[in-house]
Amino acid sequence: MKFVTTPDASLLTGLSTATLREWTSRRALIPADFPPKSKGSPAGFTWQTVLLLRIAAALRDRFHLELQFHQSLFTSLKTGLRKTSFIALRDKTLILEGGNLWSLEDEASRAPSRDGILIVLHPHLEVLARGFGLSLPTRSTGQLELFPVRALDPVDHASIGISLVQPDAGKRRRSV
Repeated sequence: MKFVTTPDASLLTGLSTATLREWTSRRALIPADFPPKSKGSPAGFTWQTVLLLRIAAALRDRFHLELQFHQSLFTSLKTGLRKTSFIALRDKTLILEGGNLWSLEDEASRAPSRDGILIVLHPHLEVLARGFGLSLPTRSTGQLELFPVRALDPVDHASIGISLVQPDAGKRRRSV
């Protein structure tokens, strides 16, 4: 199972580190999947939790909703997303119907038959695919990427302590 730490989750969600900690620890609005081991250590987040945090940020920023009131909705969404694969969310729209009620509908379907807040998942899935190195759902049905493309950004590698080593093409090793 792939997960990212607090600094990377902050970048993927667009939330400040302080807001991310507030939502995942202090208020426990959307708890982290792997809580911090000690004070000052980072928490771990799966793609489902990062998706929920992005949805919560959209609800707060674009629709000005009070998120604490919808904590049970986020719990219900997290449970539902755990049973759904990343690929299965391709071309889906999340419909928040009020209370704990929600559904996933095809983007291509006509207008929903009931009132609700519609959240198109595709832009969120693109960000998650890059951040977690997941296969982005493709338009052709039944065809998956064999090897997902991963962007290499030296700044990101430096921030998580990974150094890229380039092999010296001029030197050859001898096997003894």
